[in-house]
Amino acid sequence: MLTNLLSGGDMRSFIIQLLLSLPIVLLSLSLHEMAHGYVADKLGDPTAKNLGRLTLNPIKHLDPIGFICMLLFGFGWAKAVPINTRYFKKPRRDMAISAAAGPISNVILAFIFAILLKIFYLLLPSLPLNNSELIFIIYLFLTLGIRLNITLAVFNLLPVPPLDGSRILYVFLPPKYYFGVMKYERYISLGIMLLLLLGVLDPVLNFVSGGIMNLIFLVLGI
Repeated sequence: MLTNLLSGGDMRSFIIQLLLSLPIVLLSLSLHEMAHGYVADKLGDPTAKNLGRLTLNPIKHLDPIGFICMLLFGFGWAKAVPINTRYFKKPRRDMAISAAAGPISNVILAFIFAILLKIFYLLLPSLPLNNSELIFIIYLFLTLGIRLNITLAVFNLLPVPPLDGSRILYVFLPPKYYFGVMKYERYISLGIMLLLLLGVLDPVLNFVSGGIMNLIFLVLGI
């Protein structure tokens, strides 16, 4: 996102998109983490609930670096909701379900934004043309809501720590291999940040995100 705009020299577009992205990112990251905690609570782990993490209040969830990355690059993360697998009846399965809840919540939110975009298209002929700039801002806001939530979901499903995909991978890997990988979580996290900054992950993430976005548009007839 940042690279594309600045390479075209369109700073005004960048600022507008940044301002429109701000409330979307706050909502999307907060919903993502609340979903983790909510599902974990339903599966028997009250840790997130006891810590006040079952809320959409962004102050409870935001990780500063992940928030900035989400704003600037479209890929980011929030402060992880703590999960205690000792409360789960089936720790491996329930950990994976709790991890999957975050990305799923973002796909659902993207679908809601897409429904609003569909309604916007239906109302478009009745809107006054002299408000063309406002119309464009509404359109941009809704499309950003779709794109940012899908990219957040796809990014977090990468099977590397500390992302949700690594927790889902726990179901399929023998514990000794899984915990062997998790020992290097800090170094892998730094590596992911470096790949984000260099744009190495962009082609794959954009391809998958674009496919999901096109599928949603196809379903809704947009």
